[in-house]
Amino acid sequence: MTEYEAWLELAPYALGREEKRRNMLARLQALTLHHQEHCTAYRHILAGLGITPGELKQLEDLPYLPVSLFKTLRLSSTPESEVVKTMTSSGTTGQAVSKIYLDKATAARQQKTLVKIVKDFTGAARLPMLILDTPSVMKDRNMFSARGAGILGFSLFGSERCWALDEEMNLDLEAVKAFTQRHAGKPILLFGFTFMVWQHFYQALAERGEKLDLSQGILIHGGGWKKLVSQAVSGKVFAQRLREVCGLEKIYDYYGMVEQTGCIYMQCEHGHLHASIYSDVIVRDPADLSVCPVGKPGIVQVLSLIPESYPGHSLLTEDEGVLLGEDDCACKRKGKYFRITGRLKHAEIRGCSDTYAAEH
Repeated sequence: MTEYEAWLELAPYALGREEKRRNMLARLQALTLHHQEHCTAYRHILAGLGITPGELKQLEDLPYLPVSLFKTLRLSSTPESEVVKTMTSSGTTGQAVSKIYLDKATAARQQKTLVKIVKDFTGAARLPMLILDTPSVMKDRNMFSARGAGILGFSLFGSERCWALDEEMNLDLEAVKAFTQRHAGKPILLFGFTFMVWQHFYQALAERGEKLDLSQGILIHGGGWKKLVSQAVSGKVFAQRLREVCGLEKIYDYYGMVEQTGCIYMQCEHGHLHASIYSDVIVRDPADLSVCPVGKPGIVQVLSLIPESYPGHSLLTEDEGVLLGEDDCACKRKGKYFRITGRLKHAEIRGCSDTYAAEH
């Protein structure tokens, strides 16, 4: 059993602050050294910063790459012959996209970690799954977009899958009704990207005056909120309207990115995003990049224990957020919990939902 597999034996929110920090620091130091040895561009970056991985004493000292760097540099720590999948970020037409190179081991860790995190919210059993998207998004299995990768990853939790939208992005109401009738009164998992859930599922049902019984359903959704916020649709309104048309009560947002696939931050029942034992967040002051205390907004840095095939273990995002606390959320999950408050000014649109919305 590898060190990471041993971590996968633990509950995803089981470790308190000190034990988690100690374990994470050892793993992240090792990853920093690994990428220094195997990625030429990363080695040059560390040299330019004057950083020696073995001398890093705390998580806050770890060097971080701007997430946008994956759009301009080929950052890979694995031989090209061992790359089994190349994932790309969402991007509007003409916009540069991140390229993430995965070897077999990293891809497997991403999948296992995602399963471990999500099962803490959905339970161990696989559930009938309603995918609030179109099957056409899955056409290229080797060059995955963030949207396709998200659907594929969450499809692991589905015992039977039904696509809610046809190839033209129209709601296939007959297929959805047949699916819900087959599983009436039983738990169902729904997955989709935020704006698409709103536009192609909720609005399509509302415009037709249709109502479904999904009171036993669990909706997991993610992606950008930019377009919805501009339409004055808050998280509260989003959940309320879905309850009105289909009775959904369990609605979980999540925060994640293609550059750190697998290490998603799920939203708990109290509306807080949570870092698992496989990841962490640090909020930095935009003025000097110092670490912000609880309650002070800043730029979000994300840490992940997964990436070995590319140096994506410590990234400075283009998102603004605020740390709300650690180990004391009312949901009883340990670890840091936080809120994303928006995008940095002048940052490109990047959320799957936002990218789709910008093009339609």
